[in-house]
Amino acid sequence: MDLQLSGRVAVVTGASKGIGLAVARTLAAEGAHVVAVSRHRTDGLPGEVVHVAADLMDPQEHARIVSRAVAEFGGLDILVNNAGGPPPGATLPRLGFMTPDDEDWQAMFEFNLFSVVRMIRAALPTMVERGGGSIVNVSSTMARQPGAMNVDYSAAKAAVSFLGKALSEEYGPQGVRVNTLVAGAALTDWWTKPGGAAEVMGAMVGATKEDVVAKVAPEMMRLVTGRLVDPQEIADAVALLVSPRSGSTTGAELVVDGGQLKEL
Repeated sequence: MDLQLSGRVAVVTGASKGIGLAVARTLAAEGAHVVAVSRHRTDGLPGEVVHVAADLMDPQEHARIVSRAVAEFGGLDILVNNAGGPPPGATLPRLGFMTPDDEDWQAMFEFNLFSVVRMIRAALPTMVERGGGSIVNVSSTMARQPGAMNVDYSAAKAAVSFLGKALSEEYGPQGVRVNTLVAGAALTDWWTKPGGAAEVMGAMVGATKEDVVAKVAPEMMRLVTGRLVDPQEIADAVALLVSPRSGSTTGAELVVDGGQLKEL
């Protein structure tokens, strides 16, 4: 199926690894001009992808990223706000409301909410001037399952989900579609790296990192598929959402979570 993305200009944040890298590679394979944003370029990015080194915790960076896309390719049609998760220096999961302090909460919201707000604020004028565009914000199943684990992260992602609904209502008449990709636990280095979530969780329950990834985490989250989500599965869903073939889809939440969320 032709997703009609050839020649369109896309910015993807958090594009050095995991979901963001899969999204950048997928959009590039579909013929889009991709600007990949991360602190460092990775060898996994195709050669034709333009990399912009940026720290999204810096409020001055977002306008520079959009300006680079316009300078390289003449405009901006697609924005995928994928960057998120633990802010630099933080380790998740964290248990209990009292565990994160004010500084933790502030850093979590800066990285997971305010960087998204600023990125969209920078992108919207260019999109509107071009007659429209598509924005996908990557949220999390944790935004819809309140609990004692990672409460600050969950709250920030819930705000991202709300933001998508509000923006779709305001900017839909100007041709800008805004959707949310609700991602479940994906098999990225967030889980597998040394000191990552699998090791932290393993220490809590007395299991190896490998057992956490293969069995403990899928069972704990009641994943119907019995496994963590492949980042490519999320990237494929994002590509469909940003495609003109999803032209009547806006203000929606598309869930890719291995069957974790059970509510109607």
